[in-house]
Formats: sequence, structure tokens, C-alpha cells
Amino acid sequence: MRELSFNEKREWLRLSRTPRVGPVAFSNLLERYKTAAAAIEALPTIIRRKDAVVPSAEAVEAEMDLAERLGVKILASCEPSYPKYLAAIDPPPPIIFLKGQTEILDKPCVAIVGSRNASAIGQRFARQIACELGAAGYTIISGLARGIDASAHAGSIDTGTAAVLGGGVDHIYPRQNTELYEAMADRGAIISESPIGYRATARDFPRRNRIISGLSMGVVVIEAAERSGTLITARYATEQNREVMAAPGSPLDPRTKGCNRLIQQGAALIENTEDIINCLQDIGQRHMMETRENYEAPRFDWKNAKAEIDKARVTLTNLLSPTPAPRDEVIRQSGLSIAVATAALLEMELNGDAIVEPDGRVAIALNL
Repeated sequence: MRELSFNEKREWLRLSRTPRVGPVAFSNLLERYKTAAAAIEALPTIIRRKDAVVPSAEAVEAEMDLAERLGVKILASCEPSYPKYLAAIDPPPPIIFLKGQTEILDKPCVAIVGSRNASAIGQRFARQIACELGAAGYTIISGLARGIDASAHAGSIDTGTAAVLGGGVDHIYPRQNTELYEAMADRGAIISESPIGYRATARDFPRRNRIISGLSMGVVVIEAAERSGTLITARYATEQNREVMAAPGSPLDPRTKGCNRLIQQGAALIENTEDIINCLQDIGQRHMMETRENYEAPRFDWKNAKAEIDKARVTLTNLLSPTPAPRDEVIRQSGLSIAVATAALLEMELNGDAIVEPDGRVAIALNL
């Protein structure tokens, strides 16, 4: 872990802002070229398409200046101030923006998420356990949405709470939570992977949900329908070795069917704050804090492997489908070496031939 210089952070921002360079591609490019500046210089030799334009240094510097004027911190995943739990996921968001108090993320964090259309009893329960968990020394993470999210934030505003947004840290959504947002920006934290000024669309919320779970030791689900975005957060938590906990509900209430399903699938059943604390103490830090600092990728001759990588692209194209599949499984099925398959998938992603989700699942692009 090390602090980036102004120029290094500018290049990290430029690379992360390049179209189709998501967390997986960013990580692979850094592994291959060692620095963001070197990766940017090499991109024209990898990307065939002309629409993947790297933002100019001037544009990114203007964004950095704006962040400084607004009191927003720009944190790179290699820096000591980057949230430690989030840095442990594979791969972490390369850059996040944070408005507010960075230090509240140094405490153990637990996410509380659930239905926007929550019942009065569900909202009261979220507020109560958030307040009690805060008093026990936990920071509460949620998404500033209506319903359960807002109740969890309100219950922990005095002890420490952080909201992860789909849009930029300066974009308050929904507007009815403006007062809560302002209180959190002053006493808590507002976090986003999106640029300042950006307004979220539906595709941004899975990325936001991945950060919510990534920041946390565990995720508590209160009132979630069977097909809801909340369950995406629970799935990410499972993939990240976080604890998933759910409050049971009436089988007659569609708002609790997702929670009951999670419990059937192995989530911890929780009825009070003590249940949550016991779950979190049982898991300790498990594997969530494993670092990759001592890992050194095997040497690979990228320049002389072009023909091999071109051939691998054909193999991988035939294996992929529109349904995202785990990248490791695709590589195993291909019979290719990890280095060649990773290089081929990187080129496919950058050229729009494949879609790689932030968690590494990969699918064929439908425009082929």
C-alpha cells in the first residue's frame, strides 16, 4: 500500500474512465504494464475500436480540482486510506470518491439493506438494530434508498454511517432524503465509484451494491422481494466471503419472500441485534482480509504471444454465452493457460466482444 502522487492518481483516473475498462480490466492492465501511464500508452495496440477514447489529462485534472473544492477525497485502491475491507475484494474498484469522515470506515462495518417499499415494522426494526449496532461500535453501511436503507442510516447517524451511491457523491437521490444526506456528509460518509456530477441509471446499482457488501463484514437483509436488487447485494456478499443474515417474515407478505429464501439457502436467521453481533464475532475476519501484496504473477512474454492470444479469443468466444459465467470456470473449460486466457479476455472486453461484470463473471456481447 502506498500513496499515489498527483500525476499517478491522474493516470489512474484516466485509465479507470476509459470506456470498457472496468475493475477487472483495470487490474489486468496494471498487472501487465505495471503502471496506469504505461497501460494508457499501450491501449492503442490492444483496442481495435476507435470509440474507446482515454480522457485527456486536462479533463481529469479539472475533475480532481472540482473534488478538492467540494471537499471530496479521491482514493485509489492501493492507498492506505482506501477502506481495508473494500480493498480485499477481487478486484476492488480502482477509484472511489468519499465525502465526509474517512475514519468511520476504519471501524468494523455491517450493511443493512432491504425493500424501498418497506413496512412500518420493517423500518422500525432497521432503525433499532442500526442504533444498537452503532452503540456496539459498528459503522452502518447502506444505499440511501427509501425504506430500509434510510431507516438504517437514520438509526446510526450519531454513531457512524456511510451511504454508497450509484451516482456521483454530489447527486442526492432520492430527493426526499436530502436532509439525511446532508447530515451524513457532515457526520458520516458518502461514497461512490461514479464521477462527480454523474446521475445514476439502473445499470449502476449492481456496482453500488457490490461496494456496499465489500465495505462490510456482513450484510443484514430486512424485507426483500424474491426478485429485488437487495438480493444482488446478498449474492455479492456471499462471493466476497461476507456473512449474509436475514430477518424472517410472514409467508403472506411478498416483501419478505426474498429474506425467507435466503434463510432456506443458508443465510443466518436474525431476530435481534445480539444475533447479528454473534454472527459477526463468530466469523472474525475469516478470509475477507486476505491481501495479494506478496503475489507476483509469473513472467509472460506478452509481445511474442499475439498469435496465441488471437487463437484463444476464438476458443473463448465459442465457450461464452449471453448468461454471465464465472471467469475462472470459463478459463478451466477452455484448457488455456491462465496468462493467455486472461490476456484474450482482456482484449475481448476492451473491444466490446465480451462483457465482464465487476465481480469477474463474463458473457458474450450480444452485438457480435
